[in-house]
Amino acid sequence: MARTKEFEEDAVLLKAMRLFWEQGYEKTSINDLVEHMGIHRRSLYDTFGDKHKLYLMAVDRYGNLADNRLRSGILNAAPRQAIDFLFDYMIQGMEEGSPAGCMIVNTAVELASWDPEARAKVSEGFAEWETLLADIVRKGQQSGEFTSKLRAEDLAESLHNSMLGLRVHTRSLTDKAKLRRIADVAKGILNP
Repeated sequence: MARTKEFEEDAVLLKAMRLFWEQGYEKTSINDLVEHMGIHRRSLYDTFGDKHKLYLMAVDRYGNLADNRLRSGILNAAPRQAIDFLFDYMIQGMEEGSPAGCMIVNTAVELASWDPEARAKVSEGFAEWETLLADIVRKGQQSGEFTSKLRAEDLAESLHNSMLGLRVHTRSLTDKAKLRRIADVAKGILNP
């Protein structure tokens, strides 16, 4: 007879997500996961598969969580406010006390060069970001708030690249004033 689970799957997945986000894939052992998630090793394997599958699920969970927070922050914002919100998010992070940086960016740096599944998740996440940015830029161009000298897609690529750099910087740089200066220069490409 099968045992019933003694844990809530999403709650322990969030714990795994946070641990992977803080430590990275390679540094996180199965023992670390079992201890941090508060479940038995057998339950981890039965519920999530191996470490790699759990990591990919954690990346998906992070992506959904970040996407929900970001979209709610820009839902009814004017184009300039939306861009400002997104850059602030890159600097401040998801929420107070969350690990520095971005789990998707961490995945790109740590795994994407050798792991096709991780690379696919990163590519998908980055493409979604650029589409979101292009939509915001296009609205700003239509209202005259942003330059129309370049295509919205080209501006979105450049903005996204700057945002990725900020996420990498937040892992090692705590000088928020410097990060804000970098963001201000990056956003300057939008000026008419």
